[in-house]
Amino acid sequence: MRKRVVITGIGGLCGLGTSAPAIWDAMRAGRSAIGPISNPALHDVKVATGCEIRELPEHGVERKQLVAMDRFSLLAVIAAREAAHHAGLSIGEANTHRIGATVGVGVCGWEVIEENYRAILLEGKSRAGIFSVPKAMPGAPAGHVSMNLGLRGPVFGVTSACSSSNHAIASAVDQIRLGRADAMLAGGTDAPMVWGILKGWEALRVLSPDTCRPFSADRQGLVLGEGAGMVVLESYDHAIARGADILAEIAGAGFSGDASDIVAPTIDGPERAMRACLADAGLRAEEIDYLNAHGTGTKANDQIETAAIRRVFGDHAYKLSVSSTKSMHAHCLGASGALELIACVMAIREGIVPPTANYREPDPECDLDITPNTARERKVRTAISNAFAFGGTNAVLAIRAV
Repeated sequence: MRKRVVITGIGGLCGLGTSAPAIWDAMRAGRSAIGPISNPALHDVKVATGCEIRELPEHGVERKQLVAMDRFSLLAVIAAREAAHHAGLSIGEANTHRIGATVGVGVCGWEVIEENYRAILLEGKSRAGIFSVPKAMPGAPAGHVSMNLGLRGPVFGVTSACSSSNHAIASAVDQIRLGRADAMLAGGTDAPMVWGILKGWEALRVLSPDTCRPFSADRQGLVLGEGAGMVVLESYDHAIARGADILAEIAGAGFSGDASDIVAPTIDGPERAMRACLADAGLRAEEIDYLNAHGTGTKANDQIETAAIRRVFGDHAYKLSVSSTKSMHAHCLGASGALELIACVMAIREGIVPPTANYREPDPECDLDITPNTARERKVRTAISNAFAFGGTNAVLAIRAV
């Protein structure tokens, strides 16, 4: 019998707020944080809409560590510290080797890369900053979480574009089930609000000029945001032994590859990932109450995800509560899945389904109950969270009440 893995702490920050409770309060209220980009350095981007963290909270990270951190690492550390505090997880010499961290990242430390381009190509400097490589590398956030919290168990980064958080969380579950750790900090982070990243996304022609309207017939595309989300995962026995408050249980995970196109999704890949998740969790389709959709707000993605949900859930698809919280916190790339897991945990805890904000017009191709604009009270015993990424890397998580 495999080990049960539970969630005992959550932490996060994004445009909606700088703590998990603040994020959930905004989600529950259906409040979108998407708006005009305020950073003056981004004045010449054509689509100047995003979801920024306007001010970071007090974090207490020492300057010695800060000088070697890019923004995406700092966001991960702040979220991890909150999650560990929420879980009441005490870390010391007795258990440090049994606690680790996995952090998903969609891109990398792009701020330092742009700083170096400006310094060398525009300002004529002869060399890059001394910490450029460790700041930029995609594995940096996991390393900084480990250093900041003193974690000496399994520590590694995961990168699979927009599925990175879900892959990282599932990988952390595996470490616990394999006996390599008793507890793991897991989640994702990204800080893509920089010129080069925004110009690259502009070129793809998938950015919305105003806001994100998933599943609405008049949707115009996705919106980029920054943020981080982290959870504390523990074996059920470990959590019980230390008297932890168990928030929910990771019931299962499912993965698939489209093996088709680097950017265009298929129906088959998401369908197989959802089916694999249900099988891994030992759940029937009709047992799922809430589905947090990938729901990016692009024409193709929303229609394809709806079709895949119909295939997997059959008639029950129309009894599901579905929503896309990206309509409020935008697409935070490698952090999105972790922020959406917070939504799932709190939906189970409070019996409230967060809405799909900014919804205006029904789309016959997206005909599910997508919880438009207003949160809804519903007993949520089980939920699944979808993440589908460029490259056809699909990852789905299932969680349930304990």
